[in-house]
Amino acid sequence: MKKIQKLVGEEEKLRMPIAQGLPWTTDEPKCLIKPPVKKNTIPIDLKLHSDIRAVERARFAHQVAEKGRLIKQYKMERERQQKLEEEEEIKRLRKELIPKAQLMPYFCKTRENPNFLEKG
Repeated sequence: MKKIQKLVGEEEKLRMPIAQGLPWTTDEPKCLIKPPVKKNTIPIDLKLHSDIRAVERARFAHQVAEKGRLIKQYKMERERQQKLEEEEEIKRLRKELIPKAQLMPYFCKTRENPNFLEKG
């Protein structure tokens, strides 16, 4: 019976938690050495395909606008030149078409009939 009581007593001791005791020494704990600090990471500039494409597209749009402007300027210059040519042509035609009085031919001299002068 003593054995059983002894086993039961040991089991009870195992079931009861034991608080942590004080450290065996009262010395201050040693400070651990910190690992060396790493250098800051420098971020890499990202070159996105969409950004590159946007720059190329802007350049292309500028070229198209410049080309359109040059074509428009060329058309205006051509229209102005054509208008000047038409005005010159109109002036030339007006000068040619001005009716001028012309002398009437003297029919009496041209006729061979001498009696014609005597009747008239």
